[in-house]
Amino acid sequence: MDDQILSDAVIREGLTLVASEEKEIPTIRSGVQHVVILILAHSLPSGGYPKSLCYGKPHLVPGGRAFVWPFVHKCQRLSLNTMTLQVESPKVYTAQGVPLSVIGVAQVKIQGQNEEMLLTACQLFLGKSDEEIRQVALETLEGHQRAIMGSMTVEEIYKDRKKFSKHVFEVASTDLVNMGITVVSYTLKDIRDEEGYLKALGEARTAEVKRDARIGQAEARKGAQIKEALAEEERMASRYLNDIEIAKSQRDFELKKAAYDSEVQTKKAEAEMAFELQAAKTRQRIKEEEMQVKVVERTQAIHVQEQEIQRRIKELESSVKQPAEAERFKLEKLAEGNRKRVLLEAEAEAESVRLKGEAEAFAIEARAKAEAEQMAKKADAWREYKDAALIDMMLDTLPKIAAEIAAPLAQTKKVTMVSSGKGDVGAAKLTGEVLEIMSKMPGVIKQMTGVDMSKNFTFYIHELEMIGPKTYRGRGIANI
Repeated sequence: MDDQILSDAVIREGLTLVASEEKEIPTIRSGVQHVVILILAHSLPSGGYPKSLCYGKPHLVPGGRAFVWPFVHKCQRLSLNTMTLQVESPKVYTAQGVPLSVIGVAQVKIQGQNEEMLLTACQLFLGKSDEEIRQVALETLEGHQRAIMGSMTVEEIYKDRKKFSKHVFEVASTDLVNMGITVVSYTLKDIRDEEGYLKALGEARTAEVKRDARIGQAEARKGAQIKEALAEEERMASRYLNDIEIAKSQRDFELKKAAYDSEVQTKKAEAEMAFELQAAKTRQRIKEEEMQVKVVERTQAIHVQEQEIQRRIKELESSVKQPAEAERFKLEKLAEGNRKRVLLEAEAEAESVRLKGEAEAFAIEARAKAEAEQMAKKADAWREYKDAALIDMMLDTLPKIAAEIAAPLAQTKKVTMVSSGKGDVGAAKLTGEVLEIMSKMPGVIKQMTGVDMSKNFTFYIHELEMIGPKTYRGRGIANI
């Protein structure tokens, strides 16, 4: 306990000594302002020996002086000067998907007036160079600048730069304040567009301005022309008024002069007209007589023409119309005769076809009846003499079968017989093979039809012997 009290006393004396040996730390060098951070460290000895070191709360000196005790205090500096940052965001897609490049300029600094912000800045940036601090602030500003660009259109960024700058300033300030950095100002320096979007907007606006200028010039010219026209109208109105007055005076003079002249001329004309009137009446009577003569001549000419027309009509009727009507009547009669002839020929041909069809139908019917009757008789015979009839058909067919079997031999030019030395050789062998094939036919027929030719043939021979061939034929088997 005594050692602890002694240590505290020693420390207090040491601090007093430091206070008496004041050391000034300049915080402004070459126009650069710094904040000095003093970290106090002291030992707590036990038994006269130092055991450990303890660090107290940092002492912040934003400008001014401070005392430093070697081996106890640690002094570090942090710049409070304003930093100018050029924030570049190349080819960032805006809200409409148009790439845009923007350059902004921001002034930032570490806040030295707010102790809490200053302490935060010291915790984050103490020991870092100015370039590292600038890089942190620059990347933060660039990120927010790109985010604001993505939320706005090209037109909004281009036309309302103040709004864009305000958004970036407000959003970036919130993050940088948490780092102890204050955004002093932010301005939009440049906007570039590699795709030609801004150029197109500018051209459209330029065209609008030029159009407005042309409209203004046209309006000005129109106003000037209107004023000139009004002035010219007033001038011409004055001139016309003068001309009207002159014309009125001239008219009055001419009227009075004409009245006097008319009166003189009237008298002269009356005298002349009396003579002319009489002469005209005489000429009119002469003309009337001449017209009467011409009317009579014209009437006679028309009458002659009418008679000529009647003569030509009769001549044409006798030379053209009557032969034409005769020819027409002839052609009509010939056409009628041809029509009747064609109809009669068609009717005769149809009747011939009908009769021929009836004859063919009758012949077919008679043939069918005969064949049906023959088939009925054959059927009756086959029902009565079933096996014998089949035998009859088979006997009738067997020669044909034998002929078909021997047909290939008839086409054979050369036969080579090979024998092993046993049995027949030559024609006897060939005939034996044909007979062997024929001998197998009853068995084949029995398998195919169920009729035993050998048995039925024996019965047939027995019947033939009993009743005789003629009687047997009379029972319906004509070819036996």
